[in-house]
Amino acid sequence: MRQLTTILLLLHLALPPLLPGQDRITGRSFATRSEVIAQHGIAATSHPLATQIALDILKQGGNAIDAAIAANAALGLMEPTGCGIGGDLFAIVWDSGTKKLYGLNASGRSPKSLTLEHFMELGLSKVPSYGPLPVSVPGAVDGWFELHGRFGRLAMELVLQPAITYAREGFPVSELIAYYLANSARRYKDYPNFRETYMPGGRTPGKGEVFKNPDLAKTLELIAREGRDIFYKGEIARTINDFMKKVDGFLSYEDLASHTSEWVEPVSTDYRGYDVWELPPNGQGIAALQILNILEGYDIAAMGYGSADCIHYFIEAKKLAFEDRARFYADMAFVDVPVKTLISKKYARQRRKLIDPQRAANAYEAGNEALRRGDTIYLTVADGEGNMVSLIQSNFRGMGSGMVPDGLGFMFQDRGELFDLTPGRPNSYAPGKRPFHTIIPAFITRNGKPWISFGVMGGPTQPQMHAQIVINLIDFGMNLQEAGDAPRFIHSGSSQPTGDVMSDGGQVHLESGFAYEVRRELVRRGHHLQRAMDQFGGYQAIMWDAKNKVYYGASESRKDGHAAGY
Repeated sequence: MRQLTTILLLLHLALPPLLPGQDRITGRSFATRSEVIAQHGIAATSHPLATQIALDILKQGGNAIDAAIAANAALGLMEPTGCGIGGDLFAIVWDSGTKKLYGLNASGRSPKSLTLEHFMELGLSKVPSYGPLPVSVPGAVDGWFELHGRFGRLAMELVLQPAITYAREGFPVSELIAYYLANSARRYKDYPNFRETYMPGGRTPGKGEVFKNPDLAKTLELIAREGRDIFYKGEIARTINDFMKKVDGFLSYEDLASHTSEWVEPVSTDYRGYDVWELPPNGQGIAALQILNILEGYDIAAMGYGSADCIHYFIEAKKLAFEDRARFYADMAFVDVPVKTLISKKYARQRRKLIDPQRAANAYEAGNEALRRGDTIYLTVADGEGNMVSLIQSNFRGMGSGMVPDGLGFMFQDRGELFDLTPGRPNSYAPGKRPFHTIIPAFITRNGKPWISFGVMGGPTQPQMHAQIVINLIDFGMNLQEAGDAPRFIHSGSSQPTGDVMSDGGQVHLESGFAYEVRRELVRRGHHLQRAMDQFGGYQAIMWDAKNKVYYGASESRKDGHAAGY
């Protein structure tokens, strides 16, 4: 016994000492798991079955783009509480052939027959959250075919088959999605076709129960066989048109038939030698770049992770960026958004001067007069050839509008809620216009080569969490999993895209893990701390290790996230 004790003691002494805050040698104390490491490909999605579908597609000879579409289709079935073919899609693709990033904006536009005057006649000051009025053209299906047509390899029938099979034969519902479905049913149960689609036997499926969606299986089968036109110009489009007329909606066959996605140039800023990429508006991605540009003027690493200084400067930078977000971000087909100026280093230097190191601001004005002229899933996949996809897709508020078209098995998004009903603003409602969007994919390159594909779903909080992931990786040297597991802080209450203006400094929400002394110091500086929000996001990421020629994968510990490779 004494000999065994001596051996154990010697082994303990041979181990490297723990760093401050560590309780194990494999990483930070808050790390929930190790990174996934693989040579030939990795998929990171918010559902284990979707991740396995993506890997199966890769093993069948498909590439990262094929696998991402397959996983997204499955998530629309398995996580209808956040996404589906009734919603929109954005993606950033690293193409190993051209060694270039490509951006896709697959968001839909407002109905051409619905006018701002109609909202005024109804006496509305904002677009309703539910019902037919917030429904805009669903862009996801066209997004799939745009991605597939440009980069895909396998036939679409093979890509969509796993989702079709699961929809027809069923899948076991996870605990988290069962919870969200039950909550959703309280809101949606009296909307048309919700009970028939999502409440078999009179209730939503519980944890572990097998759920089938035969209507969605038939819809996906039609899309796989006939292509995107069946959805926008064919049988499905006519069913949607008839349904919307029946519920006094405005989305029409013409709106669907005229829909197109848009290939856009991703935009970036250099953050301490790394290029962080986002898509330009109508999304909010450049807010993350604005935050990072402001923070670059401070020695964030010296402040220390989780310190009052780090959180204070971050929140003030966020307030500044979100004031601009509220004033300027909108559909660039309708508004000249000054993207280059907003994400410039010169502009960041000007904005940084407004921050008081010791006091939280109640409000900031948006940028200079020259500028004045002017619930979701995230997944990422990488393949053995070096292709990487950063893809985000959503129905917006929870499951969406409540509008489930007859016999199709999915719900329409309510993204139109984010239009501003005040005339004359960049995001003011107009027919055929894309609303302000919250969902944003991200990518990081270094020296012109791919490094990390990542995203964090979570509505309007996404730019904040993108920026936090970047500083966790670059300033604090966290690994890919730690960067997502680290306790997050969110600021709410800044100006909204609907024009509501912050006047009291907003609220700060801290996850558990921040010291009492930090909380007390934030209060001393004038920050209003509130109970932690429910929504701290859902993170997935893949990193390319050029030295060892392997991928690292990480996934959200707060949800059902799962990264796997082969």
